[in-house]
Amino acid sequence: MDASALVKHCTQRNITIGSCESLTAGLFTASVASIPGASRVLKGGIVTYWTQIKTDVVHVDPNVIAQEGVISLACAQEMAQKTRTILDVDYCVSFTGNAGPDIMENKPAGTVCCAIASKKQVRTYEFHYVGLDRNAVREQVVNDMIINLIQVIKEDEENKYA
Repeated sequence: MDASALVKHCTQRNITIGSCESLTAGLFTASVASIPGASRVLKGGIVTYWTQIKTDVVHVDPNVIAQEGVISLACAQEMAQKTRTILDVDYCVSFTGNAGPDIMENKPAGTVCCAIASKKQVRTYEFHYVGLDRNAVREQVVNDMIINLIQVIKEDEENKYA
């Protein structure tokens, strides 16, 4: 699956999406925006590369960061939930982690935490990419989360009719 499949799927269902990106630095948003017709579904994205942007702009709870770190499922969850509200989208994807090359927060390079927030729930994902350089980690997690977002939307559609 790729960004074009995501745009097509969301367009057909009148679904809006957004993102809150740290280590990917806007790569998810840029990937979606590269597809013709993306403006029908993509409302925007917020890049929160620095921790201060996570707390001051997106309003991630500083206690979550102090207790869990920015490379955590709890931080990814807050990023997705709060940005979904800010952007007023149906689904928001968040990305936070360590693309490398050094250890950060005692977590090795390739450790990535993500979340997908909808109006009803937040799903979290943790990845451990081993042996990839920093840009390969960023590209791989964007691809993986595009696949996961399509799957979540399909599951939500199925549950609506169950």
